[in-house]
Amino acid sequence: MDPEVGLRLLLSPLGSNIVVRTACCSVGVVLPVYSTFKAIEGRDENEQKKWLLYWAAYGSFSIVELLTDKILYWFPLYYHMKFAFLVWLQLPTTDGARQLYMNHLRPFLLKHQARLDQVVGFFYAQMSKFVSLHQAEIQFVRALLMKTFVSANQFASDFIRPERRNVSSAIEGPRQQVDTSDSEDEE
Repeated sequence: MDPEVGLRLLLSPLGSNIVVRTACCSVGVVLPVYSTFKAIEGRDENEQKKWLLYWAAYGSFSIVELLTDKILYWFPLYYHMKFAFLVWLQLPTTDGARQLYMNHLRPFLLKHQARLDQVVGFFYAQMSKFVSLHQAEIQFVRALLMKTFVSANQFASDFIRPERRNVSSAIEGPRQQVDTSDSEDEE
């Protein structure tokens, strides 16, 4: 098989889900995160509400997708439909997130609010108890992650800009200073 044909199949939206899945992530998460940031920083309450509705709709969709992933994955063009759905949620002309929230999510949450409050309260109580019981382990993992992050960041920095890398003195040996004073002339 010709390598060019394989590359076309890999990158073809109909032949592979890689491109569409990347587009779903970009349209479903990256663009909304930046738009949410702009709404918060701009202190625009209408935009903030719009993006809160989007995240409520997106989060609900993600839960359903998580529970049905093994089934949905087998549907032809699933990721294409998901991409279209995510675009529909965000389009100002359709106001899909608001429609989904007002017509489906809000009535469901209002109907089950008391029970959901109990579940959430129980979950937070258990999480708080777990954190207080395992404070030492959490601090250890946090310190380990921070050290790993700093090391990875340094490695990436050295890899990207090798000219800025500090050469270890253990390899070179100690640096010798050249005395430029006239101490020899005095003897």
